[in-house]
Amino acid sequence: MNSLDFALFGIYPYICLAVFLVGSLLRFDRDQYSWKSDSSQLLRAGSLRWGSNLFHVGVLFLFFGHSFGMLTPHFMYEHFISAGNKQLMAMISGGIAGVFGFAGVSILLHRRLSDERIRINSKPSDILLLVLLWVQLALGLATIPLSAQHLDGGMMMNLAGWAQRIVTFQGGAVELLAHASWVFKLHMFLGMTVFLVFPFTRLVHVWSGFGTVAYLFRPYQMVRSRRLSLPPGHNQPQQH
Repeated sequence: MNSLDFALFGIYPYICLAVFLVGSLLRFDRDQYSWKSDSSQLLRAGSLRWGSNLFHVGVLFLFFGHSFGMLTPHFMYEHFISAGNKQLMAMISGGIAGVFGFAGVSILLHRRLSDERIRINSKPSDILLLVLLWVQLALGLATIPLSAQHLDGGMMMNLAGWAQRIVTFQGGAVELLAHASWVFKLHMFLGMTVFLVFPFTRLVHVWSGFGTVAYLFRPYQMVRSRRLSLPPGHNQPQQH
């Protein structure tokens, strides 16, 4: 383990997580009017619909797939599926979702850069975020041929072990990446960077998605009719 790997994969993850959580909380507390996705649909809707749908379908699948795949301990699934088969399944499903997400973000980036009205109304953070996601998805797709060279599941186990040790504050996480390709490492670094810039971009609207789910399970509200809410003796207005 060298000092650069320790800084990037032993310290940097905690900086990103701290900024992600504290920054999101501070932005919600101090600047709620900016808590939105800043849609540019009114300027040009056609390509936005295609790009946004492809991007969201792909990225949401990848996010939950990475979360469950990397943070689920091996003993919880080893009796049902081997590490090698799990890696193969992740390569196929993740590859399809990655193509969807990459196509979507490519459309969104081209739309934002090629249309003068949209470009003028874009914040620098909007373009920077799309470029970051474009490179990140491209790197993710580039890891598939490398993963195909090690179908025993060993590399996947090491990457998952790193993630699990980081979130549980265990030592020895960085050592698991000793033999990882620079493509994997750069993909991981940019993935953590997305969390770092999260509170300062339109990505904060993702939190609102959890609020939408909570809305489905809210307590019932008591709603009274106008007739019942009027004080006694008050005549209803005549309707003509």
